[in-house]
Amino acid sequence: MAIPVVNPAYYQAQLQHKRQQLVDDFARFAPPELEVFPSPPTHYRQRCEFRLWHEDDDVFYAMFEVDAENPKHKRVVRMDEFSVASRRINELMPALREAFLASDVLRRKLFQVEFLTTLTGEALVTLVYHRPLDEAWEGEARALEAQLGIMIIGRSRKQRLVLTQDHVWERLDVDGREFHYQQVENSFTQPNAEICCAMLSWAREVTRGSRDEDLVELYCGNGNFTVALAENFRRVLATEISRTSVASAQINLAANNITNAQIGRMSAEEFSLALKGEKAGRRVAEMALETYAFSTILVDPPRAGLDEESCHQLSEYPRIVYISCNPTTLAANLEILTHTHRITRFALFDQFPFTDHCECGVVLERRETA
Repeated sequence: MAIPVVNPAYYQAQLQHKRQQLVDDFARFAPPELEVFPSPPTHYRQRCEFRLWHEDDDVFYAMFEVDAENPKHKRVVRMDEFSVASRRINELMPALREAFLASDVLRRKLFQVEFLTTLTGEALVTLVYHRPLDEAWEGEARALEAQLGIMIIGRSRKQRLVLTQDHVWERLDVDGREFHYQQVENSFTQPNAEICCAMLSWAREVTRGSRDEDLVELYCGNGNFTVALAENFRRVLATEISRTSVASAQINLAANNITNAQIGRMSAEEFSLALKGEKAGRRVAEMALETYAFSTILVDPPRAGLDEESCHQLSEYPRIVYISCNPTTLAANLEILTHTHRITRFALFDQFPFTDHCECGVVLERRETA
């Protein structure tokens, strides 16, 4: 993996390159004009992690760059700052390093430092060690929390010491509304908060006019889309397999006073079987699937995309909103989905500037002749 080289002067050029790549790669599906949502060119990532490299009496943050000619070889790159990361992370990096240098208790066998921050400046720092953590460590870590105005979690083998809390609260301004999200340490959250706002606003726009209909959502995570889209629908039924994410999604629904959404802990594959009546049990019964009238399905799958059977299941819905972190698997899925649906909206969300990564949004509407 290459470490992004950030140069704001070249941002528009790299964004145009991504745009043209998507236009060319998806031309065969005859999509409408691509909507492009740019990121801030710097300080856009609210979470990141670094190895802590020990060299004699010095310690410093490090990342690794793979040698293209010899993939087994990785070069250690010292990171005194990281313009990809949020300003809050960049403020904390030197202050934490100074604390490590001044304290053998904090520094000894410290292996990795993980940051989770918010647009309002909340910061949760996880320190990962190759040794057991004791009362001396806890005492110094608590003092460091107070000194820097942060929250700290200590991790080592079979240990997880949460000193204050294991989450931050992100506040996202979307279409003039503020949504609150609990984001838990070591669980998935959208790393680029500004682009997340753009994605939520776009998803709200493309699903308006559905107030008398229901939304079903797969891979809902911590309820990122669920919370923002609930007011567009009569009811929302969302599913997620991660226990931590489901718990966080429930908290996020309550925090935003969402009363018309239900979260079920179930894999997308299990839920597909339940929808077809091929899976029963308490969790399925609690969903009361027979009471819903789904007009729209939203999917935000992992990089592997959807399997063929899942694509055919999606084809049964009048409208599909597909958020993809991998254009290659999205295109493969569209080969199936466009037999029954046509693309009516197509978007690029530049989640990771100065990388090849593309985040896409596609809306598909059922063909009248299908």
